[in-house]
Amino acid sequence: MDAGKLGFGPDTVIQELGWDEDVDEELRVEVERHTGHNLVDGDHGDDVEGVILWWRDGDGDLTDALVDSLQDLIEGGSVWLLTPKVGRDNYVPGADVVEAAEIAGLSVTTTSAATAEWAATRLTAHKR
Repeated sequence: MDAGKLGFGPDTVIQELGWDEDVDEELRVEVERHTGHNLVDGDHGDDVEGVILWWRDGDGDLTDALVDSLQDLIEGGSVWLLTPKVGRDNYVPGADVVEAAEIAGLSVTTTSAATAEWAATRLTAHKR
């Protein structure tokens, strides 16, 4: 997936949560190249324009993770939830994503293939 398709513009700061050794490094590098900034982690403590959340079945409570992803996100920013594709280890059912998003105050707007192994779901916050 082209980083521009994630809606992140040049000179934006993107927070990455849920990193582990199985993430797609090419996508990470593409986002950094496109935005001109390194991805920041959960300890960043400053506003971010977007969040990438890598999530796998078994990582814990998805609703809690989505609520946490909103902590530093500016109004109008979006969360991209990256989950293993159907048939891959640790796949997360779409119904689970929708339920967790709704409870966290988010709406599912787009789901597409991000990479060969990961699906990307764009989530936006309800108006405050």
